[in-house]
Amino acid sequence: MSEFLRRFAQQFSDLNKDNLQRLNQLYTHDVQFTDPLHEVQGLVQLRSYFEELYANVSELRFDFHSFDQIGEGEGYLRWVMSYRHPRLAGGQLIRVDGCSHLLWRDKVYRHRDYFDAGALLYEHLPVLGRAIAWLKRRMG
Repeated sequence: MSEFLRRFAQQFSDLNKDNLQRLNQLYTHDVQFTDPLHEVQGLVQLRSYFEELYANVSELRFDFHSFDQIGEGEGYLRWVMSYRHPRLAGGQLIRVDGCSHLLWRDKVYRHRDYFDAGALLYEHLPVLGRAIAWLKRRMG
């Protein structure tokens, strides 16, 4: 078990719209961050991405439950993200499982998130959500 991953997860889960300046304690200035919806390069773009993310939700929380170091400066975090958006799912809490692959030295320089973008967003949009549900039933 990695102390670095545990510390990173705790500091990451403490982030909110009012303390995003703390990102520079977690990430290098040239960090590369990728998730299924976005790719950003550098700490300035990452902070802008997070500012936009927090501005559009009424609640956002990450609960980390697995910390797996697989090499020197490389590991995975498994988590559940819970969030509320006033225009999605009638404002109800949405939960999405995911994992993060991290590369680090003293700070993280590469962060890649893996999660189901449909479960995060698309399935909760009125028209698109019905279409995705229909497709899932047909394919299942």
